[in-house]
Amino acid sequence: MYLCAMLENSTLIEKTLANMGIASLNEMQEASLEANDQNGDVILLSPTGSGKTLAFLLPLLLKLNSDINRVQALVLAPSRELAQQIEQVFRSMGTGYKVNSCFGGRPMNNEKRMLSTPPALLIATPGRLIDHIERGHVDLSTVNTLVLDEFDKSLEFGFQAQMEFVISRLGKVEKRILTSATDTEEIPEFTGLKNPAKLNYLVENNKLEGLTVKMLRGEADKLHTLYQLICHLGNESTLVFCNQREFVENVSGYLRERRVEAEFFHGGLEQPDRERALSKFRNGSCSVFISTDLAARGLDIPEVKNIVHFQLPVNEDSFIHRNGRTARMGAEGSSILLMTPEERVPQYLDPLPEAMTLPAKVGLPAKPDWATLYIGKGKKDKLSKMDIVGFLFKKGELQKDELGLVEVKEYYSFVAVKRHKLKDVLHLVRNEKIKNMKTKIEEAQ
Repeated sequence: MYLCAMLENSTLIEKTLANMGIASLNEMQEASLEANDQNGDVILLSPTGSGKTLAFLLPLLLKLNSDINRVQALVLAPSRELAQQIEQVFRSMGTGYKVNSCFGGRPMNNEKRMLSTPPALLIATPGRLIDHIERGHVDLSTVNTLVLDEFDKSLEFGFQAQMEFVISRLGKVEKRILTSATDTEEIPEFTGLKNPAKLNYLVENNKLEGLTVKMLRGEADKLHTLYQLICHLGNESTLVFCNQREFVENVSGYLRERRVEAEFFHGGLEQPDRERALSKFRNGSCSVFISTDLAARGLDIPEVKNIVHFQLPVNEDSFIHRNGRTARMGAEGSSILLMTPEERVPQYLDPLPEAMTLPAKVGLPAKPDWATLYIGKGKKDKLSKMDIVGFLFKKGELQKDELGLVEVKEYYSFVAVKRHKLKDVLHLVRNEKIKNMKTKIEEAQ
């Protein structure tokens, strides 16, 4: 019986990886499968971008039962972007199981309707899930697998009481998986973890291969130094970190006044604004993205070339997580500490970073090669990526190399087009319907 189950699981995993276009699992994902095959709980420690999501979704999948039409697995995530990302990964696995995510920033009634037919897998932020529990929208008594993703970040955001409340409402959980990008020696009792297997894949001495740490001492006015640095970096994707929301917005405003294509991001933004900013950075329509540490983990932002610490990280963990956005999967990247003449180098920077200087003349900020179209229809309107691609090829007269990343959200979509084609495309599609629907199509601002 056990051998038969092993064969079935192996076949399911092979099929899932084929659906995702993945040839093989990495070492950490293999170890997670092996550890989760045992009866105990698991703590998975691994840096951002290492494939943790698939590492816990595969074991979770193996425990789902197609005969049970109730919520069987729950993933708690600290941010709405991470919840969405986990949902997207699970959908890409082609399992046939229903999955939904719940998070703040969108209408509660829409999620209530989704939950009326319970998903096998529910992904949620703690606060929004409590709202559904208290309103009787969801029954968690049949949950047998619990994942606490980016657990250290959830504690940092102050979600301990909310997570404790949710976990107290669960039924008999058979498997608990806790993931983190930092090593936490003490795990709070409310998690319910008992003698967990601990898989530690954190980078030794917090050093990333391919990462170069630099220090740029400029003027007392950091904003001017940052502007010069961005002009020097050109179109390289650059993620600028600040410690507070007001600094994020101030930096963004300063750069935009100087015609830098920049977007900003923090937890106080409405969901549409967050999604628009992320889409424009992902698709290359803007090369500069200013954020709080919310962007240090859990966001799908590939191929970031430069990390700029406009404000020094509050501690070493923050420095590590910020840097984890670059030099991933064998790529090279830079981490640049922007410092005034008076600021002291943090003690955890040992050895000292290499000094960086800017040329006397840096020129004007570079314009990205791409621009973003906003289309006022999305998944709820049964609009697909192929619908958009076909429409823009036919009506917008675009060639294959003139169309970039297409992202279809719930109520709208974002599409990257070559910047030099933007005006022509907008003129050509001005009075056209997409999939027989009249909708707003304009440049995403």
